[in-house]
Amino acid sequence: MKIIVTGGAGFIGSAVIRNILQHTKDQVLNYDCLTYAGNLESIPDSLTERVDTDTLAPRYQFIKGDICDAELFTALLNQYQPDAIMHLAAESHVDRSIDGPALFIKTNVVGTCNLLECARKYWLTMPAQKKSSFRFLHVSTDEVFGDLQSDQLKFTEQTPYAPSSPYSASKAGSDHLVRAWGRTYGFPVLITNCSNNYGPYHFPEKLIPHIILSALQGKPLPVYGDGKQVRDWLYVDDHAQALLKVVKEGEVGETYTIGGNNEKQNIEVVKTICGILNQKINDKPDGIEDFSNLITYVQDRPGHDKRYAIDASKIANSLHWQPTESFESGIEKTVQWYLDNPDWWQNVLTGKYQLTRLGDTQYHESL
Repeated sequence: MKIIVTGGAGFIGSAVIRNILQHTKDQVLNYDCLTYAGNLESIPDSLTERVDTDTLAPRYQFIKGDICDAELFTALLNQYQPDAIMHLAAESHVDRSIDGPALFIKTNVVGTCNLLECARKYWLTMPAQKKSSFRFLHVSTDEVFGDLQSDQLKFTEQTPYAPSSPYSASKAGSDHLVRAWGRTYGFPVLITNCSNNYGPYHFPEKLIPHIILSALQGKPLPVYGDGKQVRDWLYVDDHAQALLKVVKEGEVGETYTIGGNNEKQNIEVVKTICGILNQKINDKPDGIEDFSNLITYVQDRPGHDKRYAIDASKIANSLHWQPTESFESGIEKTVQWYLDNPDWWQNVLTGKYQLTRLGDTQYHESL
């Protein structure tokens, strides 16, 4: 297959591309505008320099572009002639959406609408056989469903939408657009809603890398509220493999919820990371005896959802996908990756990102 991945320089998008290059013979084009969270170093040169020995064509290409640029994306479609589009480009950080919601609407809603129209027009020009196999996969989040009010419930493909933040509202809007293009135009769409991802190459403002890197520098480890918010954690490579399953084997028009079967309170996650670092690092910064002593409870995020959890039985039963990493094995690999790859995250930290967390003005002003 020839696949276009939008947002391929981001956390999940780069994992998808690494999996395509490592585990398939597909060609992939990375379309990304390289915002603050886009990092081409997340796709190692050792993978991107490979060629198809039969055609000598590069299996990987990168084009810098905005998903709101209809002219550029249309030209790209006509030139590259993809068999599928995996749409992962998005503004994705809840705290940033609280501070600046308009950008999330532009990118996630308007940008998705633009891609749908460009791709639909391209799809209409395709030969019949290729047209019938074309797929547009839209990658979304479980946050569109809002809070789970009972410990007995989990999100499924039938859960009503109830977004709580500007970010989740923008993703809910884009999900609705994708379904509308499928129903109105017969456009071959698929949607996935995933739980919280973690793993290597994660941008440092997200909880897990933020805690790891702050601890390594002896800085406070901020935990919102009481830290008892529950998330279902999904190792990013497991998610990438699920997305490839969906785009190749999923049924057109269907939605698949993807989770890791790993519900953890945020404070559990932070303490687990501290425990792993305590074991791995003898020479701790500033004479700290236990990294958990750095935990600092801060004012909760506005509108903070209390619990997310995914029922992934549909994708398990219909596409035979299961996560391979437990939280314990995945978080161990993740911490070790950050310890082994300081060049990657130091390059990130010397850029615009200053290892602060957004979404709480009082906390900002206290830094």
